[in-house]
Amino acid sequence: MNEDNNMKRDGGKRIRMPGSGGGQGRHRGPMPGEKAKDFKGSMKRLLIRLGPYRGLLVVALICALAGVVISAFAPMVLGNVTTLLYEGSRAMAAGTGGFDWEGIRRTLFVLVLVYLASPILRYVQNITMVVVTQKIVYTLRRDISDKLDRLPLSYYDSRSRGDIMSRVSNDVDTISQSLQEGVSQVLVAGFTLVALLTMMLSINVWMTLAGLVVLPLSLLIARGVVKRSQKHFLGNQRHLGDVNGHVEEMYGGHEVVKAFSLEDVSLVRFDEANGKLFEDGWKSQFYSSVMMPLVGFAGNAGYVFVVVLGAVFASRGTLAVGQIQAFIQYLRRFNQPVNDVANIANVFQSTVAAAERVFELLEEPEEPADAPDAYSVPMAHAGAHANGKAHSHAGLQVDSKGHAGGTSSGPVSGEVCFNHVRFGYSPDKVLIRDFNVAVPPGTKVAIVGPTGAGKTTLINLLMRFYDVCGGSITVDGVDVRQWKRDSLRDQFGMVLQDTWLFNGTIAENISYGAGRPDLPLEQVRKAARVACADRFIQTLPGGYGMVVDEEGGNMSQGERQLVTIARAIISDPRILILDEATSNVDTRTEVLIQQAMKNLMRGRTSFIIAHRLSTIRDADLILVLRDGDIVEQGTHEGLLEAGGFYAQLYNSQFASAAVS
Repeated sequence: MNEDNNMKRDGGKRIRMPGSGGGQGRHRGPMPGEKAKDFKGSMKRLLIRLGPYRGLLVVALICALAGVVISAFAPMVLGNVTTLLYEGSRAMAAGTGGFDWEGIRRTLFVLVLVYLASPILRYVQNITMVVVTQKIVYTLRRDISDKLDRLPLSYYDSRSRGDIMSRVSNDVDTISQSLQEGVSQVLVAGFTLVALLTMMLSINVWMTLAGLVVLPLSLLIARGVVKRSQKHFLGNQRHLGDVNGHVEEMYGGHEVVKAFSLEDVSLVRFDEANGKLFEDGWKSQFYSSVMMPLVGFAGNAGYVFVVVLGAVFASRGTLAVGQIQAFIQYLRRFNQPVNDVANIANVFQSTVAAAERVFELLEEPEEPADAPDAYSVPMAHAGAHANGKAHSHAGLQVDSKGHAGGTSSGPVSGEVCFNHVRFGYSPDKVLIRDFNVAVPPGTKVAIVGPTGAGKTTLINLLMRFYDVCGGSITVDGVDVRQWKRDSLRDQFGMVLQDTWLFNGTIAENISYGAGRPDLPLEQVRKAARVACADRFIQTLPGGYGMVVDEEGGNMSQGERQLVTIARAIISDPRILILDEATSNVDTRTEVLIQQAMKNLMRGRTSFIIAHRLSTIRDADLILVLRDGDIVEQGTHEGLLEAGGFYAQLYNSQFASAAVS
């Protein structure tokens, strides 16, 4: 629906935010410079996601621990080889003995086993974490998809599509990479620090203290960098959503942009968003890259202290040459897990920022659940009205389980009543004050009025995309708020001015209305013939099997409109909603469509939102809206004779046509 949706609202008037992504206003998100609202909470929720995979995590934990322990013995074993060679060479030089070749062979064999076992265990650990991560990301994306299905229309009206897509794709990918790499690094780094520290202490306590004296300095450096980088990682994620939203909006409306020569304005908006993204991007990466050199410098300072102290112990004969070599290797390796921990702490800033945005989405208020005793009727999906007569179904009938059934089009008669309806998109801005009308079954109702009068809002309320603030709307005497939403919406068939087709064949797009993608082709063709679409579809490459591009980009606007009409026809609803459904077809096709619509609407309650008043002359009831209220109602001839607001609207259209 094209009038009241996708806008910020102020008393029913549109307030477009220039440059906003997706044409729906700026999204909410962490502003540049803000810290995570709940860093610990978001991290805790991430850890909770790991809970169902405790078994695999235990395997990864055991492999990480075993791999680190085995790897920690490698320098010691290699140092023993060096000591054996050094002592053997000294014994030969002194003439007191020779090399202990048997001992050297045994030590080298152990060394080979150590070097083989450690990477194998690391491989098993990495594969296990990949499985865990992908399962978590799978469930996370599934939860997001389910959540998006349960969110009310108001959420999409107030958010940028680019921001929503950024949360679903970019933020989830960030979480995926961090879990897959970061968790493994945390496990390995933690175990490695403990193992190396143990081995170093077993060699010499004083050399260990000398090597660790710079550790507090490294931690202070890491903490300072993380503190300064966090806000830039948050800003980076936020501005990435801005850029995505702007690009998506400009790409979707590129024809309008070019038609109004607004390329420069679009570029200015893009440069503004891209500049902010660049600003936070380079600052976050600068802090990320500066951390490693600073921590490395501190580690090298400790290495110098150890070398000097080791030389003193070696000169006194209190340490063997191999032990000094092993200790130096341990110390060099000790800096790596420290660097890893610093790097992981930095990466987790972007992870938590992304997770916070995802969890914000998952915590958004949903549509209220239907009451257990909510009213429901069997699904009314049926075949096309091939002969155009009401209640005469030549097509396959489908029940709620997708089974072929009888010819009933459902128990709903189509009586609709608006009783003192009051509604506003915000409490202080009332759009509809006191709307009253009773629509008997099978009535053809046209809703006309200027832009912003509340025409589409009535349809939103009727289908419970929004709930009324006061009064009630009933279908067959039952308040729509007492219906199950799925059952209520199943009684409606909609043809909107803004067409929507998904990536699939034309046949699949048409049969989508019946809730069955596997409907026989003949049933699809019957619906297409009623919609005057069969002829042009036959001329397309592949006919009904032609794959529609994203949003129908390989079809004209009029062709897409015909397909959506066929989709509504095949759904066989009891109540029809037509939002200027023939506005995008040529005059000759419009005549055919109007006749098909007459056949389709016969015996059904129909609501027609019309801007071209010439298309609703035969309506049983015309409701003339102005500022959310009915100012006139009646038939076309009666309203013209009254000479009121409807007559002014009607005559102004012909006056405009004559001038043009």
